[in-house]
Amino acid sequence: MALFDNKKPFMYDVIREGDDVILSVNLEDYPRIPSIEDDPVVMSKMCNMMIEVKDATKIVLIQKRNYEYDYSQTAMLGEIAKLYNRLTRKKDVFSYTALLSDTTCSRWINTWYSDVQNIISNLFRSDPIGAYVELVRIARDERIKTEKSLDNTFIKCSNKYVGNLNYLISILEKTKLITLAKPYLAGHKVGDREIYRRFFTSSMRPDFLFTKIMATFPHNAQEIDSYTVGNEIEVTIFELPDTVQNLYHVMPPEFKLSEDKYEILDTARKIMAEHKPKRSEFVQPERMRQVFFNVGSDLIDDLATQRNINMTSAEIEQLTRILVRYTVGFGLIEVLLQDEKIQDITINNQIGEVPMFIVHEDFGDCKTNIIPTMTEAESWATKLRLVSGRPLDEANPILDTELSITGAKARVAVVGQPLNPFGLAYAFRRHRDKPWTLPLFINNKMISPLAAGLMSFIVDGSRTILVAGTRSAGKTALLGSLLVELMRKYRIITIEDTLELPTDSLRKLGYNIQPLKVAAALTKSSTEVSAEEGIRTTLRMGDSALIVGEIRSKEALALYEAMRIGALANMVAGTIHGDSPYGVFDRVVNDLGVPRTSFKATDIIIVANPIRSADGMHRWRRVTQITEVRKHWENDPLLENGFVDLMKYDSRTDKLEPTDELINGESEILKNVAGNVKEWAGSWDAVWDNILLRTKMKETLVQVAKKTKMLNLLEADFVVHSNDEFHKISDKIRQEVGSLDSKRIFFDWNEWLKTTIKKMNMK
Repeated sequence: MALFDNKKPFMYDVIREGDDVILSVNLEDYPRIPSIEDDPVVMSKMCNMMIEVKDATKIVLIQKRNYEYDYSQTAMLGEIAKLYNRLTRKKDVFSYTALLSDTTCSRWINTWYSDVQNIISNLFRSDPIGAYVELVRIARDERIKTEKSLDNTFIKCSNKYVGNLNYLISILEKTKLITLAKPYLAGHKVGDREIYRRFFTSSMRPDFLFTKIMATFPHNAQEIDSYTVGNEIEVTIFELPDTVQNLYHVMPPEFKLSEDKYEILDTARKIMAEHKPKRSEFVQPERMRQVFFNVGSDLIDDLATQRNINMTSAEIEQLTRILVRYTVGFGLIEVLLQDEKIQDITINNQIGEVPMFIVHEDFGDCKTNIIPTMTEAESWATKLRLVSGRPLDEANPILDTELSITGAKARVAVVGQPLNPFGLAYAFRRHRDKPWTLPLFINNKMISPLAAGLMSFIVDGSRTILVAGTRSAGKTALLGSLLVELMRKYRIITIEDTLELPTDSLRKLGYNIQPLKVAAALTKSSTEVSAEEGIRTTLRMGDSALIVGEIRSKEALALYEAMRIGALANMVAGTIHGDSPYGVFDRVVNDLGVPRTSFKATDIIIVANPIRSADGMHRWRRVTQITEVRKHWENDPLLENGFVDLMKYDSRTDKLEPTDELINGESEILKNVAGNVKEWAGSWDAVWDNILLRTKMKETLVQVAKKTKMLNLLEADFVVHSNDEFHKISDKIRQEVGSLDSKRIFFDWNEWLKTTIKKMNMK
């Protein structure tokens, strides 16, 4: 075993990490990019090493980047190495002396010996597939000669020679590499390395990274989509031939840099690593990242100057972003979170062996070409402890927190030992950096325009709302879109154990919003205030809209207390797990212990559930029910008509459709809203007219955004502006004519929309 001190090519070290035996090979001075699949010299050298290190489970070729071959690939090569070692020791069959033992065959011995020795000594290690193909060819040619020959001595000797060849062929055919290669051998030429790329593909990472990436595209895969995230991150989606799971292949800029830039980054990382951020710095992660960015930018500029490397300001900025990502940031997790089409990222146990998995907006569950390492996973855990101030240890094996980076936010769940006996596992739930809006949901078909108009009316009517659904149904996103419908003049208090609602974005849009963070339900020991106490505290903070991120436990009692005390003062809303109105009732009353009479404080239940295709391959998020909870029932709202659907999803039309109860004005909740508005009291037609007005406005906004290709009109900043104008125009016309004239309101609002878009295009 050799160490790296003299830095000669192909010196190696054996590193033992847990169950892994890593053959770490120094190729810093090797003149070519190291590759088992492309380079016969590298393949041959690896076979030699594996004769010495028989129990190797991984091969890592170290240059400016590290090229790692996993267990299955290492095992395939190990089989060849073991076979070569066995053959070179089989003196009784393949030595020159053994062949000469039969003197009658001496005329042909030199040729046969030369052919066999060339294959065993050279091709066997550097090109085992070529060795197999050559042996098959020689054996075939020799049989043809034998069939044509009339020389009995030659026939006897040739048959013995062919027998030796067949022995070599048969033992090669028992290896996994040749077994896998046989279907692709038609037309294969000895020396052609293309075939090896089917079976050997290294994961790659630069020296300064821990996470590995499978850089090459998969063989036999069909590209089904490709796009660029930002200006630097290339994404390709592949349909794989052997599974229903697609491959999300990402190539970030850090894997495409020149050697000079790699050296600068590696040096800068080592210098920056000397500063260990403190807990106090992680309290303000944006500020900390900005400080590291400024320091890193100057450092990279200085290092480039010292090496006489000319770099533009854009190149320095790119390297600095990468540097920050791999020092105080979360590495390739941040790259994935930049992609707005990614909804979830999961990292399971056996970290270092299996790739990350994602849920993609268009292609569902996909595996990625990214393989995290335990070093990286432990680094993330440490940073998340600092960010959250929450424990992650054997006494508290679950950590729920949030991660915020430029362009994205995510809810993070970490599971450690002893709950996860294999170490660490992660789940990242991505949230948009900007709030969702009802027009955005219309555009992606999660709701219909009429549903958006109805929700807008209910929010303005200060109702109590529960957004229900299964996991990944879009509950939090939908609740966030309802906040955008609140008028900015109202105060909002949000309560969450993990900050997922877009409170910061709403604050920047001018909302009077106060987020409160409470203890997570599964945290055993914490200095944080409980969710129950947090909700009760809001009752002492004045008139506010109260928004609870997720109702999980005992805080349900306090929430319903707030609903009953704050009825008709302003909106009270939250999310809860449940796939139907009755499922919500069952969870709230039977699981969480809220009295039946208190549950009547719920006015509206909005249910969001994933809709699947018949083949099970596709999934879409849809709101499937908007249901009111009536108050005249005693024991069971389902049996006593306490639940009345206002809208229900129709799979044939793929949208929410209004029920007869809504169309005919039989909604008690909407009538109660009307009863508090002078112009609507006792007039269902006026209420329905206002709902349709809101519907038309939302629908028009979506149509105009698509027609003008200005999809930014659907984002929160413009939607809030649009809602403000709607309210101001409504108030103006009400004062002028004494009623809410929907035609005039829509006309004036539509004129405002046209004028605003014209001004935006002129800028």
